[in-house]
Amino acid sequence: MTTPDFELEKALLARGCLRIAGVDEVGRGPLAGPVVAAAVILNPDDIPDGLNDSKKLTAKRREALDGALRERADFAVAEASVAEIDEINILRASHLAMARAIAALDPAPDFLLIDGNMIPSGLKIPSQAVIKGDARSVSIAAASIIAKNWRDQLMVDLAQQHPGYGWETNAGYPSKQHKQALQNLGVTPHHRRSFKPVHNILYQE
Repeated sequence: MTTPDFELEKALLARGCLRIAGVDEVGRGPLAGPVVAAAVILNPDDIPDGLNDSKKLTAKRREALDGALRERADFAVAEASVAEIDEINILRASHLAMARAIAALDPAPDFLLIDGNMIPSGLKIPSQAVIKGDARSVSIAAASIIAKNWRDQLMVDLAQQHPGYGWETNAGYPSKQHKQALQNLGVTPHHRRSFKPVHNILYQE
């Protein structure tokens, strides 16, 4: 199993880039809740050990790394709302969240390493799309950890307002419990109406 490293960043530092941000989003697949993106600039001399794709870490390890990153890196987190997801589609909403996170970094980064195969449109900063970036770049892995922790906590908070859907454990993803609760309890304001399982319940013939 390959783990992410600092090689992409090293090459950019050698070219004279000083502030290299890893960018990732989390929450494209859920039926409920916003999509969240993070942009993280690591200190090359103080990178926390054990950074990896957030999906490969236990919740406990993610939380520990999230705390270390908040102390030792520059970062920003941003969301695109359920209304925005329904209006412009999930891909464009995730790019919107990424652009917002990048814009919130101060001072601004001078290069972006973006997870995936597409660069959000309208970015004015030189960028590279990195397929499976959270497994290749520690900066992108760091962004995936911060974004996932942020979103998971958000869904735990929303679960208290809307019990029964299991958001505290499924984070809004279409688990069996979540789909059953949609049938039994109906659609909340936090559900993505453009997503098929939700849409089908709203417009049952």
